[in-house]
Amino acid sequence: MEYAGKAQRKREKLHLYQPKLIIIMSSRRSFIKNTSLLALSIPLIKNNLFAQSQSKKLPAIGIQLYMVKEDMEKDPAGTLAQIGKMGYTQIESFGGNKGIFWGMTNKEFNKIANGNGLTIISSHYAGDIEGFEKTAAQAAEIGMKYLIYPWKGPQKTIDAFKKIAEEFNNYGVICAKNGLGFAYHPHDYPYIPVEGQLPLDVLLAYTDKEFVDFQMDYYYTVTGGQDPEAYIKKYRPRFKLCHMRDVLKERLPAGSQDESACDLGKGVINYPHLLSTAMDNGMQYFFVEQSRFFNETPLQSAKFNADYLKNIQLT
Repeated sequence: MEYAGKAQRKREKLHLYQPKLIIIMSSRRSFIKNTSLLALSIPLIKNNLFAQSQSKKLPAIGIQLYMVKEDMEKDPAGTLAQIGKMGYTQIESFGGNKGIFWGMTNKEFNKIANGNGLTIISSHYAGDIEGFEKTAAQAAEIGMKYLIYPWKGPQKTIDAFKKIAEEFNNYGVICAKNGLGFAYHPHDYPYIPVEGQLPLDVLLAYTDKEFVDFQMDYYYTVTGGQDPEAYIKKYRPRFKLCHMRDVLKERLPAGSQDESACDLGKGVINYPHLLSTAMDNGMQYFFVEQSRFFNETPLQSAKFNADYLKNIQLT
């Protein structure tokens, strides 16, 4: 009887604790389930964080100084300081009235640029053989990477463009001897057919790929009715540099005094995709060059475009 009494008391005690045991077991199962889900999610979280950290970005943001030429003529040191603060790290100069070094020696100009966190990558320069020999030596002395021929103008025959190609080959050899690259920057006229051919195609075919690269101006490629992505892929890796501005969604009438240009991200060019494609096909240097300003100064436009490129999500 005593045993039976103990057994009864045990069953009653167990009955009293049963709800708690159910809660405990339920909590334990929940804990195990949640812990398992957490364990499964940790790799996903890590992968997402890794993907974000490895997302494709431009190697650097550059600006062509022609965009802010009036400011540079007034105060080159002050203008470079403002550009550096905007987040630009590379600059491309041009052969203006004061030369590509803005009235200074190559080393003086380079020192000011470097002091503002800027590296002089390249310069537009339109000279002859003698001029290229001198300028290439000066550019190489301060570690520049390229001299770029910016303008030849429209020609009446394809043979004229073939002669230009040969001239570019000679400039390329001069630059190579000095440890520099040489490139050509097409404007609008190479996209206008001559004798049934596009001059740009002729220049790409008749220049030596070992000595002559190209700088794509996305604006002119698009407004010239061509596909920049197709050119970049077809001629990989010859388009090593580029100029960036956007094209208005509603283009200005043909013959308008102003270009149909606008700040990056405000037009029709898909820069997140095109810049990604460019990087995948050998493009190395990326320069903003706005040419038309909407109720803003050139420096304000430079700031807007720098912010756009700093936050761009390449696809």
